[in-house]
This record gives sequence, C-alpha cells and structure tokens, in this order.
Amino acid sequence: MNSDMSILSLVMQASLVVQLVMAGLLLVSLTSWTVIFGKLFGLKRVRGGNEDFEREFWSGRSLTEMSAEVEKRSDSAPMARLFASGMKEFLKLRERRLDGPAQLDGARRAMRASFQRELDTIESHLSFLASVGSVSPYVGLFGTVWGIMHAFVGLSNLQQVTLATVAPGIAEALVATAIGLFAAIPAVVAYNRFAREIDRIAIQMETFMEEFLNILQRNAGTPAAAGR
Repeated sequence: MNSDMSILSLVMQASLVVQLVMAGLLLVSLTSWTVIFGKLFGLKRVRGGNEDFEREFWSGRSLTEMSAEVEKRSDSAPMARLFASGMKEFLKLRERRLDGPAQLDGARRAMRASFQRELDTIESHLSFLASVGSVSPYVGLFGTVWGIMHAFVGLSNLQQVTLATVAPGIAEALVATAIGLFAAIPAVVAYNRFAREIDRIAIQMETFMEEFLNILQRNAGTPAAAGR
C-alpha cells in the first residue's frame, strides 16, 4: 500500500463508494454554506425592515395612508405586510357596516393568516440545515465503515500485516467521517442560531399584532379608522 498520508492522497486512494460519499458530503456542505449566508443576510434584512416600519408606525402617521403605501411597495417588510392585511380586512368589514367585534375578528384572522405566511417564508430552508446536521455524520460513518471493510478485504491477500499496511486504508475511511462532521457542525450551529432569531422575530410580530388590534379596537364602530 502507498504510504503517502496526505488528505488529497487518501481521498484519491479511497474506494469508489467512499469517494462518492465524500463528493456528496462536500456538495451538501457547499449547499449548506450557501443557505447559511443567504439566511444570515435575509434575517438581517427582515429585522431591519421590521424595525424601520415599527418606528414609522409609531410616528403618528395615518393608518389608512400607511396601508395604501405598503400595498404599493413590493419590498415591504413582513411586519408591514402583516399590518396591511389587517388594515385592509378591517376597512372592508367597516364598509359592509358590520359591528365592532366582527371588524376586529376579521382583522385578527387576516393578520394571523398573513403571520403564518410570513413565518413560513422566513423559515424557508431551515429544515435543510436541520437535515444536514442530523444526517451528514451518519453518511460519513457509512463511508468509513465501507472503507474499512474494503481495506480489510485488501489486507486479506497479504502474508504479513503491519501497522504501516493497515494505517493508510483506515485513514482513507476515516476521512469520510471527518467530512461528514465538517458538513454537519456548521449546519447545526447555524440552525440553532437562526431558530432563535426567527423566534425573536415571531414574538416581535405577534406583539405588534396585539398592539395594532388594540388600536383598531378603539376605532371599531367609528366612521373612520385613520386615527389612533
């Protein structure tokens, strides 16, 4: 057996199955890093947009004017779209001259549906990171077991087996486990961080929704909902 123990040499000398496992894990790792960076910038944009809208909301502007402005924009923040959906439903029920509780209930249901849609969008690709973090080590372990089996089959033809003859084959197989951990660890760390960030965003949006419903409650049954 070749005694070259460099990582590249070990990968090149591995069996075809182990090489396929390594290639798959490297591809998954590259994809997970793409998702991680995309989610990192995406959540930052969501937080910034929500904070900007919340400051604007509490600045005292007319609610109907803000709702119309949000509906015209295609890049509005999730909290802004949540507000627009509730305001739109509230005004629609007001035009039908329904009573105050019906107006509030309609606005609440509209915002709850919008909240779930926004949360689904924010959580997109998060399950992929969870899958990578949980499955990659086992895939790497499969490559290691297969590589060790292949190494011992090759050693069975030798008359004398020493550590120098065993080590390269075992090392080749263990590289698969190392790559599996290399793919899994960043995915798990990123998933936990993003999950906490999304929970904070969800709590912020739910708090805003309750505060906005309190404002609508004061306006329910009155001729206009443009005030506070």
